[in-house]
Amino acid sequence: MKKYSSKRSIQILANLLQQYGISDVVISPGSRNAPIAIHFSEIDHFNCFSIVDERSAAFVALGMAKSEKKPVAITCTSGSATVNYYPAITEAFYQNVPLLVLTADRPVDFVDIFDGQTIRQKDVFHQHSYGDFQLLEDKEENAEDINFETIKKAIELCFEKQGPVHINIPLEEPLYDLVSELPTFPTVEKTIKKKEYEIPSNLVADWNTSQRIMILVGTKDYIPELENQLSQLVKNHSVVVLSEANSNVYHEKFFRFIDRYIFNFTEEDYKKYAPDLLITVGQNVVSKKVKQFLRKARPKQHWHLDEVWQPDTYFSLTEKIEVKPEIFFSKLLKFINLEPRAYFNLWDVLRDKKDAKHEKFLNLVEFSDFYFFNKASQTVPENYNIHFSNSSGIRYAQLFDFGKRKMYCNRGTSGIDGSTSTAMGFAIKNSNPTLLITGDLSFFYDINGLWNQYIPPFVRIIIFNNGEGNIFKIIPGPGNANPNTLDEFIATKHHKNAEHLAKHFGFSYIKVEDDRTLDRVLDNFFKPDNQPKILEINTHGTNSADVLKGYFEFMNEG
Repeated sequence: MKKYSSKRSIQILANLLQQYGISDVVISPGSRNAPIAIHFSEIDHFNCFSIVDERSAAFVALGMAKSEKKPVAITCTSGSATVNYYPAITEAFYQNVPLLVLTADRPVDFVDIFDGQTIRQKDVFHQHSYGDFQLLEDKEENAEDINFETIKKAIELCFEKQGPVHINIPLEEPLYDLVSELPTFPTVEKTIKKKEYEIPSNLVADWNTSQRIMILVGTKDYIPELENQLSQLVKNHSVVVLSEANSNVYHEKFFRFIDRYIFNFTEEDYKKYAPDLLITVGQNVVSKKVKQFLRKARPKQHWHLDEVWQPDTYFSLTEKIEVKPEIFFSKLLKFINLEPRAYFNLWDVLRDKKDAKHEKFLNLVEFSDFYFFNKASQTVPENYNIHFSNSSGIRYAQLFDFGKRKMYCNRGTSGIDGSTSTAMGFAIKNSNPTLLITGDLSFFYDINGLWNQYIPPFVRIIIFNNGEGNIFKIIPGPGNANPNTLDEFIATKHHKNAEHLAKHFGFSYIKVEDDRTLDRVLDNFFKPDNQPKILEINTHGTNSADVLKGYFEFMNEG
């Protein structure tokens, strides 16, 4: 016999989630949220996942939501458990990933009287959520009607904004009173807003009179319609499209390796290659160099296309176009001239030169992180989703051609803290296999990402372990510090490896320390197995930072 929570607020919550089609719920254990856990796990509609560590659980849910492209609910007990959600909520906020955050709480009167596991949970995520709501306790006047409207509003806001929304749920004891039957609930009238868009005539005129049009695509999921639209724009060399590894656009005429081309731009180059019309699509860009370039270039016009975010990243924003990019371009393409522009040829000459230099360097490079990324770009099967960790992982990925594989990275806040958990959550909900390519610090920081009983056997993790946060040997600045200070407190040198962790969490494990072994094992690593696999590439004995610096010096020669 099924047993449901007797809490009316929980019954209403579950029913409304069900009516809006939210089915995935990540539950972290606790007593205060036990009514939620018991109730949801008894309803067949919900897919419930038990993840102990709240910080990891929220990132797992973020990965699920990215994979499913719909909201995922997370629920935890009161107190510090709640704020352990915060890193993933900030990431979801800046990436626009829909999370419905359901935090159980002590009764309102218990806050600030030193009762156990009680903090100020109301509005705790206010700075990084799209809505903050608090339910009434069942005993309060009109609680049922008010809670119904509150939950409905929160769910619709989560769908509309495609980002995190918080519902705080005070629950008084007893927490374990159960019932065997549920009341009948009315069908909800859904009122999610749909935006209509018509392109202004002045934008069409500005496009047709611009001679140097650049479209920069930042972090975003693959959208077939947008891919086709951008392909039409470059077909006749009408525009220059710059993209990155996690932009997930693939046409051969797109300029997909920005840092190859602009790493050592001079003041003269900034002017020579500058657009007069810049159109930006998607979220954050990884390349610091392209930010420097466009901030110095100061295009006459900058249009940004996004339903939610309108950032003036390049200090030249002139049009905030609050619509999905594929809707905007579908309108634009009906009116504009797709004539060739010399601006494309200018960039194309630069690309040919730099790509040829890149290929020459590949013949010179020895075993290192750079060598591994080149090898991986050639070897990963095409049906894999690839997740990259921050920081050096995604930067290396920018330099290599991974074909048409779908690529992801947590660039909302660009932290290393949830890379593994996010990838595991994505893998749980995706029919294609997932590969996580991660640096050592990011991997060890998020060890609990593997404390997860739902990881499918076709998951693969590759750790490039250079024994430190090698990014701090790559970027300018940290090298000015005393070497001992840099090694201990910034790069944080270490001698850890993942062998015992892999065994502990049920992964098979392979270790590589030279190029011959890497070449030999990489193909076999992706073959089917009955358990997930970790491949650890030990590059401690190489100076990978110097190899990367040597690459950019080589690219700038001649």
